[in-house]
Amino acid sequence: MQFHWFLPTGSDGRTLTTGMRGTHGPGHDTTAALSPGADQHRAPDLRYLTQIAQAAEHMGFDAVLTPAGTFNEDPWITCAALARTTEHLKFLVALRPDSISPTLAAQMAATFQRQTHGRLLLNIVTGGDVAEQARFGDHLDKAARYARTDEWLTVLRGAWGPEPFDYKGAHYDVRGAAVFSPPDPPPGVYFGGSSTEAVPVATRHADVYLTWGEPPDDVAAKLNRIRALAADAGRSVPRFGIRFHVVTRDTRGEAWAAAERLLTGIDPEHIDRVQATLAASQSTGQARQSSLHAAFRDSGRTSDLEVWPNVWAGVGLLRGGAGTALVGSHREVADRINEYAELGIDEFILSGFPHLEEAYQVGEGVLPLLGAGIGRVAVVR
Repeated sequence: MQFHWFLPTGSDGRTLTTGMRGTHGPGHDTTAALSPGADQHRAPDLRYLTQIAQAAEHMGFDAVLTPAGTFNEDPWITCAALARTTEHLKFLVALRPDSISPTLAAQMAATFQRQTHGRLLLNIVTGGDVAEQARFGDHLDKAARYARTDEWLTVLRGAWGPEPFDYKGAHYDVRGAAVFSPPDPPPGVYFGGSSTEAVPVATRHADVYLTWGEPPDDVAAKLNRIRALAADAGRSVPRFGIRFHVVTRDTRGEAWAAAERLLTGIDPEHIDRVQATLAASQSTGQARQSSLHAAFRDSGRTSDLEVWPNVWAGVGLLRGGAGTALVGSHREVADRINEYAELGIDEFILSGFPHLEEAYQVGEGVLPLLGAGIGRVAVVR
């Protein structure tokens, strides 16, 4: 298993709403939920992100994921800066095919890989928010976006090849695409998507197929679908990765109390506004995440947010994207991770609020129970 952490390049804080930017924020005033003098917002400046990256490296995480979008700092520039302040940590950089040519991306990736001695990974983000796509001047429908991503990845890998690469498709027409020194090794390509449009693209191109955290039966069904499609295509099955937040403490009671504090003082009307925004997303994965807390929105019972033992859907009430967290004692969280590993999950991309403190909670409490963590040195391949 490999374990990765997350860089909050939009902002960070001690609740799910402090410091949120864009359509999902700013959130309800949660001052009353915090102790006197507690921070309300941690800006994603280089000093703070450096602390998180160095904590992740010290705790033994393999890489850090950076998000893409107009309410986050640019992932390329951020990770290039952080590479100078770390030694072994890899960077899972989000790339959007809607906003950069595949040939230029191939050149940038080759340079990053060469200058960091092999510490780059790529997370390909096709996008599912119409408003977000429009900010990049992208007005394609969902099917066309995934068709473009398919071509984009074909050109990207072609440009890394030993010979100049020609390609003509519906979205790209390149002649002699190449980089003067191909990356060695090529960065691993991470790709997620649950829709009928996304899965075939993932099957063709992903080195690591990503899913957001769901109950084990749902995850198993998705992984089996990818395995079957890969077999039909005559391609080797990709590795599998999963994205979870984590709230872990020495005891179960402490962990659940910390999780509940993330929602303390939140106005239900604010939750309704966030959910209305998320409902407009074209992302199938987002719809699956939202369905996990539907029972709570109907009943109001906090127990309905635990959709599987130690799997809590509370984050998704207030945030898009990954909406579930592993909540429990260090041993309970480790047991859940092992349960997902038995399904075939190879890589775990984890995060917590705030990301600096939670990197230590997970790194000191959970990873050692899994044979990873403090003292482990990430191997640069």
